[in-house]
Amino acid sequence: MKSAVKLAELAKRDGLTVAVAESLTAGNLAATLGAAPDSAQWFRGGVVAYSTKVKYRVLDVPEGPVVSATAASAMAESVRALMDTDLAVATTGVGGPDSQDGEPAGSVWFAVATRAGVDAEHHQYDGEPEEVVDRSVRHAVGLLLSAAKSFG
Repeated sequence: MKSAVKLAELAKRDGLTVAVAESLTAGNLAATLGAAPDSAQWFRGGVVAYSTKVKYRVLDVPEGPVVSATAASAMAESVRALMDTDLAVATTGVGGPDSQDGEPAGSVWFAVATRAGVDAEHHQYDGEPEEVVDRSVRHAVGLLLSAAKSFG
């Protein structure tokens, strides 16, 4: 993935560290970053919190809907602090085919956390669950790349 290679170049050049917190993407995001060049130098790792209880217990997501801006933001902030990184991204959503937390299939929340704060955004994707996951991974890497560029 070209954006992962670009992220690797920026992270290595600027000495940035990255972590991920995943639900919907189920480890695919970490695998994408781990396959990028020199990932051992800048990718600290991630937490795959597929279960609601794990989100609450490990990533300090407040009780309530886990497909939300609040949940995504808490996941990103918690994994950034846990792994002591410059950047972190979180994904939480509904792959389908059924809805969850009142959100339709394809609804995905993303959050990027830096030492300066956290920003969350929502996307609605069409397609089968594997397509939603793939598009979510691509978007999450793009968000990390944008955040890394702001450090330069």
